[in-house]
Order: sequence, then C-alpha cells, then structure tokens
Amino acid sequence: MRARRRGKAALAGQAAAARIGHVIFRVRDALFPIVLLTVAFGTRPRLAGGSIATDHLMDAIGIGLALLGESLRVLVIGLVYITRGGQNRQVWANSLVDTGMFAHSRNPLYLANLLLFLGLSIVHNGWAMYLIVVPFFVFTYLCIVAAEEQYLYARFGETYTDYCRRVPRWLPSLQGLSGTLRTTEFDWMKVLRKEYGTPFAWTTGALMLLVWEHYGAVGAPPLGRGELAAIMAIWIVLAVAYLVVRTLKLSGRLGTA
Repeated sequence: MRARRRGKAALAGQAAAARIGHVIFRVRDALFPIVLLTVAFGTRPRLAGGSIATDHLMDAIGIGLALLGESLRVLVIGLVYITRGGQNRQVWANSLVDTGMFAHSRNPLYLANLLLFLGLSIVHNGWAMYLIVVPFFVFTYLCIVAAEEQYLYARFGETYTDYCRRVPRWLPSLQGLSGTLRTTEFDWMKVLRKEYGTPFAWTTGALMLLVWEHYGAVGAPPLGRGELAAIMAIWIVLAVAYLVVRTLKLSGRLGTA
C-alpha cells in the first residue's frame, strides 16, 4: 500500500514538474538571462578566501567549468544536432534522435548549459548565485526535461521507453563514445552556424564578472589599467569574431543545412 502511494505521489510530482516545464519552455529565452543578470549584477560578488590570488584560482575553476560546458555543446552540435527550440514555443520533435552524443546522454545540451551557469556562478562566487541561480537552473531544467519526456513518450511510445532504458538521462555514458567520435562526421560549419552566439554571450558575461568582482567584492583591490586593457582587448576580439561569423551566416557562406 505504501509503495503504491509512493508511486502515485511520484507520478503526480512528475506531472506537476511537466506542467511547470511547459510554461518555462515558452518563456525561457527571456526568463533565463533576466534571472542570471539580475542576480549576478544586482548582488555583490565575494572574494574567495579573502585573497585576490585565491579568487583568481576560483575564477580559473569557474571559467574551466564553463569551457567544459561549451566543449560539450560543440561536440553535441557538431555530431548530431537536435533542435531544442521546439515549435511555436512548444515542446516538439519530428523524430527521436538517438545518435551522436544523444547515444550517450539524453540531455547533453542541458547538462552543458548547467555547467555554463555553474561556472559563471563560481566566477561571481557570491552566495546569491549559489543559493538562487544554481538551484533555479537545476529546477527549471528538471521541469523542462520532465515536459519533454512526457511529450516524447506520448509521441514515440515504446521506442522512447527503450531509449530511456539504454541511455542515462544526464551524465554521459563513456561506453562506445570512441566509436561514436570515430564513425560520426563532425560538421564545423554547423557548429559555427548554430553556436556562435552562445560562447560570445557567456564569455562576455564572464569578462564583466571579472571586472565586477574588483568593484563589488569587499576587500578586492581596484582593477589595474593593464588588466582592464587586457579584458577589453579580449572582448573586442570576441566581438569581431562574433560579427564575422554572423555576417558569414547571414550571407549563406556557412551553408544552410
């Protein structure tokens, strides 16, 4: 009896999460940056260990995690890309994609995004980022995944159930990964077409946080002219790269598929 009740409670919880996920899916393009930017720049960053040297180490760890997330995004998109934008802001899929990185994780792009958000939170290192931003994005992606799983099961039935049995929901399985990388053609042009905006957005945010921590964190020394010039130079290079790729994309020189 207790097991039955727990089962019903679990199903009710999944259904509630899916309902929330459908709502979040429709508004996420506006909601996510609003939450991230409001907390990141509306609250004070914290100097790790009270030392700028220790804080720089934390910055490196945060940026490293973000780069890991970006690398995973590039790998997913370059092998076999799946459209996560839905259709008319609704969860939608025209086929069940189970190749490329989707043969090793059912949600590799969402996992990559969580790594990006975690990395930026570590760079900021304020308690608000850890207590608001990280739980917020974990919760929203859990709900979105619940909504997508509900939709995919309704559409693909036993085929999707079998896929769920074989492939973990989050952490990628390394079994057969070398074979996937060896046998699946990697499309750099597709990566440029689909992904150029994301790295520019999060690296811009990371650079802004590096500046903000010198002015917002208690005990942080002022940012030197050389450091500020280096940050500005890096951002200008990134902005030029973004504009070049965007221009090439709009002209059709990066392909259209």
